[in-house]
Amino acid sequence: MPLAAPSVTHRPGRAATAPGTTYAAAVAEAARRLEEWHDIPFFSNALPIILDALKAETGPILPPATDVFNALLPGGPDGVKVVILGQDPYPTPGHANGLAFSVAPDVAPLPRSLANIFRELEADLGSRPACGDLSFWAQQGVLLLNTVLTVPAGEAGGHRKLGWQRLAGEILQRLDEHPRAFLLWGRDAARLAARHLVRDHHLRIETPHPSPLSARRGFFGARPFSRVNRWLEARGERPIDWTGSSEGRAHE
Repeated sequence: MPLAAPSVTHRPGRAATAPGTTYAAAVAEAARRLEEWHDIPFFSNALPIILDALKAETGPILPPATDVFNALLPGGPDGVKVVILGQDPYPTPGHANGLAFSVAPDVAPLPRSLANIFRELEADLGSRPACGDLSFWAQQGVLLLNTVLTVPAGEAGGHRKLGWQRLAGEILQRLDEHPRAFLLWGRDAARLAARHLVRDHHLRIETPHPSPLSARRGFFGARPFSRVNRWLEARGERPIDWTGSSEGRAHE
């Protein structure tokens, strides 16, 4: 259902538009481009309320508004083969790019959770991507979805009460129709999947979160990437190039 962009009016002699108002207008515009996802009720029922909350913000919000729905862009629901659920975007300016766990290509050092993902990836498959930008995963059908899509700069978890989680739940319900692989890292991801996935035709790999606080409790050694690829191949589907080796992205 089309969304009306919040109006932004500049009048001589008045203060400039608040950052949150400008950001909300850009998020609404980004949402209008998600044609393959518009039948999900969130966009007509919940997003307008979130936009009102964003308009009230007075400080910078991450990721850039044009990147908020990046996880939903490639291919629509029918193109999703694998789902990885994150929590909320990185709160450090310049890091978040709208994909769970991913960062902009020039970010170094990597956030600790992503560094642990790459450590496990190298142990599993023998190499890892050359940088932390995981957009090439998304291009292959990996849905890198945070359950909360925005965050105030410098305030981790600051938007967890805005209602973004409803979108993740409705997307899981939509994806439940056909077999897919789910990498459920941490209790929050596992709980969300348990609430919204009812069919038993999926591959579900549940492990602790890759955070330094929990990675040694079972994330390391789980070998999720090769397990997903074996499952895809057994179904006659193309495996995921997790390391970027086919594009020269891998780091040995």
